[in-house]
Amino acid sequence: MNNLEWYLFAYLIGGIPFGFIIAKYFAGVNIKEHGSGNIGATNVLRVLKEIDQSKAKKLAALTLFLDAFKGAFVILLAKFLGVCDATLWTLAVLVVIGHCFSPFLKFEGGKGVATTAGALLVLIPYAVLVGIIVWFIMAKTVKISSLSSLIGILVGIFSAYILYPHPSIESHAPLWIIAFVIVYKHKENIYRLITGQEKRVV
Repeated sequence: MNNLEWYLFAYLIGGIPFGFIIAKYFAGVNIKEHGSGNIGATNVLRVLKEIDQSKAKKLAALTLFLDAFKGAFVILLAKFLGVCDATLWTLAVLVVIGHCFSPFLKFEGGKGVATTAGALLVLIPYAVLVGIIVWFIMAKTVKISSLSSLIGILVGIFSAYILYPHPSIESHAPLWIIAFVIVYKHKENIYRLITGQEKRVV
């Protein structure tokens, strides 16, 4: 495939709304009409808990895994087929954009955190692992999904400057583009955090 075909492929794969599909198929729930309306694992967990708590945890975990997997899949496939580093980073940005603005959901979508982790785990694994560890600690202690995700992303980016000071494309700009998209998708969460209205995951 040429670069334009790869870009479209990344965007479309990123746009697969696994949370929406899983909640609809396994629980008969339109996840966009319940809870926060988000298609990510946190909302899947929160909404489906009201129906079946044990099933909710399993389906939320499956959503998290598949959202991360699609990010990793795009980058791994492209890397295996010899796509250059500059294009790989563009694909990482586009697979996240696809998730956040899915063409299958009228350009609505999730927050992009799991898909980002999956894609970047292939490109800058150690920085992503640092971010995941921080996210996990925050999630277990503070129990606020949005805050944990935002801090995990920022720590991961700053870790990239330390662990990967000279990236193959000589720029960390793609990380900041992804971060901007994620922060934008969290704008309502950020408002609720500031006003003390953000809910904890229990």
